[in-house]
Amino acid sequence: MTRKYFGTDGIRGKVGVPPITPDFLLKLGWAAGQVFANEGHNFVLVGKDTRISGYMFESALEAGLTAAGVDTRLLGPMPTPAVAYLTRTLHAKAGIVISASHNPFYDNGIKFFSAQGTKLPDDIERKIEAHLDLPITTVDSSKLGKAKRVVDAAGRYIEFCKASVPTGMGFDGMKIVVDCANGATYHIAPNVFTELGAQVITIGAEPNGLNINEDFGATSPENLAKTVLEQQADCGIALDGDGDRVIMVDHKGELVDGDELIYIIAKARLKAGLLTGPVVGTLMTNLGMELALKGLNLPLLRANVGDRYVIEMMNEYNSMLGGENSGHIICLDKTTTGDGIIAALQIVAEMQKTGLSLHDLKSGMQKYPQVLINVRTAKKVDLNHVGIQNAVRAVEQALGDKGRVLLRASGTEPLIRVMVEGLDFATVDNYAKQLSEDVQNAITV
Repeated sequence: MTRKYFGTDGIRGKVGVPPITPDFLLKLGWAAGQVFANEGHNFVLVGKDTRISGYMFESALEAGLTAAGVDTRLLGPMPTPAVAYLTRTLHAKAGIVISASHNPFYDNGIKFFSAQGTKLPDDIERKIEAHLDLPITTVDSSKLGKAKRVVDAAGRYIEFCKASVPTGMGFDGMKIVVDCANGATYHIAPNVFTELGAQVITIGAEPNGLNINEDFGATSPENLAKTVLEQQADCGIALDGDGDRVIMVDHKGELVDGDELIYIIAKARLKAGLLTGPVVGTLMTNLGMELALKGLNLPLLRANVGDRYVIEMMNEYNSMLGGENSGHIICLDKTTTGDGIIAALQIVAEMQKTGLSLHDLKSGMQKYPQVLINVRTAKKVDLNHVGIQNAVRAVEQALGDKGRVLLRASGTEPLIRVMVEGLDFATVDNYAKQLSEDVQNAITV
């Protein structure tokens, strides 16, 4: 059965445009309640980020769950990975997050977690979708669900995050800038690092419902880099709106992306004798990371783009570390899902342990220049087209083992993404432009 609403990361779209409407969220809450009625303990957790539509959708979900006879525990603004953690440790039936992650305020979405704090299995998503085709029914009044607020949720998660660094370690003497993207980590991330002893300068922590991810956070780290330089900080940490991804800045104001952060964590785990299994990246993971890991005798496996696929491959190959260059980093030895705060803590702990700067820690990996060009299409394109394959082979032969070519169709837009990477930017840029033209020509034939 093909899923009608669920994508690779829940359901997402523009507020007011189906399916991101109050009536659909009411029905979704009811459908989920029907499926979860016999799962886990006796309630479903609901958290949200800071976008203004969260109030509306929180109420709609609560009403639907209540009609299905399922109790709700409301967490209020809470990072996505915090909901995963609390779902597991509070023994809830499931966890629901109202968030559109790094998207602007006018988007929103729904993510689900299983009772184990993992992504919802495909078969459960299909069961929920099947119930969406049924008319809403309401249980007997004596069996209606009840809703309560969880008052100590933030404190529980802060303690969990702090426990992910070695016992007895503090960040005394470190100055850190923390950018919360005016999102769900605004009341959590600064406290985590402050309570561990760091001097914290906080930016992007004044959410008003409309400014989430706007000019701040992992997708707009320019203000973070500027503040790190102005404050002469040791590093900067940029989270996204729901806290499941992180980008960092070193003391020179240089960005450190997800690939570089994964490399640093992998090297630290390996040195401590704590790394098991391969490292899992994606088709977009930089070739420089693959070669740097190879230098450590660590294999890199590439999953499809999307943290859902990364986690699936990690579980399949008994991997403890994986993620994406966008900053989704999964440390399965610490938690069950991508967590920006947990990942940042591993980096800062390594800085403190070694006495090395973030700039020095990333120096073992040299990122290859990567050029990505989107070729818009009016129809579905066969990437096995002879002309396209010949063009790809020509570029691959020219690059040899010093570069990489990737063509893939976008899962959300009518686009073919053409990616070329290699040692020299000018060469890579020329090859990417030429290959994009070859793809365009093949489309119009």
